Amino acid sequence: MIESAPRTLVLLGHPDLARSRINATMADAIRGLENVTLHDLHRVYPGRTIDVAAEQRLVTGHEVIVFQFPFHWYAMPGFLKQWLDEVMARGFAYDTGGLLTGKTMLVAASTGGIADAYRHGGFHRFTMTELLRPMEQTAHRMGMTFAEPLILHDARGTGDEELARHARRYRRLLAAVPVGT
Repeated sequence: MIESAPRTLVLLGHPDLARSRINATMADAIRGLENVTLHDLHRVYPGRTIDVAAEQRLVTGHEVIVFQFPFHWYAMPGFLKQWLDEVMARGFAYDTGGLLTGKTMLVAASTGGIADAYRHGGFHRFTMTELLRPMEQTAHRMGMTFAEPLILHDARGTGDEELARHARRYRRLLAAVPVGT
């Protein structure tokens, strides 16, 4: 029996996708994947007022939740954080008896810094694993599995070929990501 890919919700949290090279290319790479819902939060909510019930229905209908964003000041952009705060609230995402248990959270982020800057003794002093610990703990608190993040470093220095390879890797990952990775 062939196992189908899980339903995946991609929460695209780029504040200005029209000016984005990296996140726009990544989003384009996954458009049309049968199992993927690409959800551009800034396009859906230009006034930044989130329909929490609708978003919770979206989350409930997917097994994998991807947070795609440019890594700004060691965190996700503000509106994506607002979405997380409002949608993944107590009574829905945690302290509920396991509504999200067994789902998978994946971070797909880009950084401005080179990979070597994200290490002990490097410019940013910490590894990406350490800097993403709050997301890992959030997944844990909600009963979700935290998948290995997909990170593209050096957004400004990434050439077209490297970006195309990364976008293909992202597409392959989302087309086949197993639940509970």
